[in-house]
Amino acid sequence: MKQRKSFLEKVKDKLLERRAQMMKELSSSSSEKVSDGQVQDSGDEALSLSMEKLKTSLEQTEIDELKSIDDALSRLKKDEYGFCIDCGNTISDRRLDNSPYAARCIVCQEEFEK
Repeated sequence: MKQRKSFLEKVKDKLLERRAQMMKELSSSSSEKVSDGQVQDSGDEALSLSMEKLKTSLEQTEIDELKSIDDALSRLKKDEYGFCIDCGNTISDRRLDNSPYAARCIVCQEEFEK
């Protein structure tokens, strides 16, 4: 029991650290501009549009990860962390160590991704 509590504290610290890092990255990336706004030829304009789409896509990925982290922190607070949200079985410590915001066991995650 003491070992599990220590593991959960390490996971919580890891989640909080990653959350702080992501908030910093999102804050700085949202203020960055892809284009300087100067007149461009059609090639430059197309490149700027592509870069803006890529930036938006990357920001959405980060926002999704941030939501997963917040969900994991919520589950920790409710003592629901480490249990699959689909089947209720325990998620292995190894999986949680590699992906601390995992909400599903490997079997259910594979089924979910199909």
